[in-house]
Amino acid sequence: MTTIITVGLVDDHVLLRNGLAALVKNIGHQVVIEANDGKDFISKLQDGPHPEVVLMDINMPVMDGYETAAFMKQHFPEIKVLALSMYDDEAAIIRMLKNGARGYILKDSDTPELKSAIEAVLTKGFYYTEMITGKLLHTINSSDEEGTTRKVLNLNDREMEFLKLSCSEMTYKEIADKMHLSPRTIDGYRDSLFDKLKIKTRVGLAIYAIKHGIVHV
Repeated sequence: MTTIITVGLVDDHVLLRNGLAALVKNIGHQVVIEANDGKDFISKLQDGPHPEVVLMDINMPVMDGYETAAFMKQHFPEIKVLALSMYDDEAAIIRMLKNGARGYILKDSDTPELKSAIEAVLTKGFYYTEMITGKLLHTINSSDEEGTTRKVLNLNDREMEFLKLSCSEMTYKEIADKMHLSPRTIDGYRDSLFDKLKIKTRVGLAIYAIKHGIVHV
């Protein structure tokens, strides 16, 4: 029998939130809080039940997902935040991860993926889409600190600098300007890291850097 997970929904689009609530109920879990924005959600947390997982929109009025995720990380770290995104925006996703989100899911995802996301973020601590390779997920959940340290030490100083800047909202061109290098050289550092770390995307680089303390969140 599947354990019922308590879920919070934070999204200013009422129709979408209602649809999500119906989907959550259909997959056997329970919606305990619905809120229009971060401020509304935090207010409802004071008196109501605390969900185990919260699906949180990024772009909201009053208090957006970035600010709310950071607040949750500081004050309610036991509640797992799963970012909701309309678009696969790397900069937005990276910023949410740095602010404490445990993963992200696109708003147009199907029901099985929503179910997988909610359950994985609670049981495994993280959830990411197929953009992130299985090997990275293994690394994230591995306790082999010595092995991961060896991986980090295989990066040269310039690659480490590029990796840290990749966790910002800067474009690759802006990173090239910051490092006083050509865009082609920056592409080379990116491809080298993709190969060394067995990662396919910039979001994957950010997850790796955050998990291994290369950047601090």
